[in-house]
Formats: sequence, structure tokens, C-alpha cells
Amino acid sequence: MYTRIVVGIDGSELATKALRHAVVLAKKTGARLFAVTSTEPSVLVTAGAEFMAVDTGAIVADLEEIKAKSAQATLAAAEALAAGEGLTIEKVHVPSSVAADAILKTAEQQGADLIVMGSHGRRGLGRLLLGSQAAEVLARTTVPVLVVK
Repeated sequence: MYTRIVVGIDGSELATKALRHAVVLAKKTGARLFAVTSTEPSVLVTAGAEFMAVDTGAIVADLEEIKAKSAQATLAAAEALAAGEGLTIEKVHVPSSVAADAILKTAEQQGADLIVMGSHGRRGLGRLLLGSQAAEVLARTTVPVLVVK
């Protein structure tokens, strides 16, 4: 039924639960599984910036490197979880992107026929309503979405 599944992960407990569902589905259907994580753009805000000159290039580069390492750790954990179930995943890091955009972009690029994601990410674990990124994916995709809560 499914041949290409994209699962959005962010290292949260709920994303890991979604990943487990995606792994089971991929194993049962023989689908390729793409685990995608994103890191948001780095933004520096300083008061009174109009009165001083600051070279932010090095600061932003350091922030991007730290976020890339965190994303790789998240993807490595997903890879280990899948390997424990006898499945190989394809890891995708989309830098400077919000989660919904990264998931939708990856789903389109990979020709996904299913998207799996948690109902909330790191920022919305305590919320009762559907998380904003999950709602955004649901609103913008034509691909079936499995939302795990």
C-alpha cells in the first residue's frame, strides 16, 4: 500500500512514538522510510543595534554548526531505533526551515505516499489542540497524513 513514507522527527517523545509507527508501517509494507528533521533559522536581535557594528557572521556560523550537530544526533537516534527493528532509514536534515516546510518539502522531493508525524513537537507537548506544525502539514499536503498522539 505505501512505498515511500516520510516521518517528521524532532527528538521529542511524541516524535519517537511517531517514528515507531512509521517503522512498523514501513516494515509491513516494504516502504522506504525517510526521517526528516529541521533546524530553524538563526536570528540575532540586539537592542540598539543601529548604534553599533557587530560582525554576526561567526556567531551565526557557530549557531548553525551547533544546530546541525543536534539534528545529526536526532537522526542518528532514529537510525538506531529503526536498525533495532531491522529497518534502514534515509536521514534528511533541512536547515533553516520550520518543521512543516521541511516535512512537506521532503515529502514532495521523495514522492511520499504517506506522512507520519506527532501531533505536537517540542514546543507544544502540553497543548490540548493539534500542534501548529501538524496543522500546517494537514492544511497544505495532498498526501495522507498519520498523526500520532
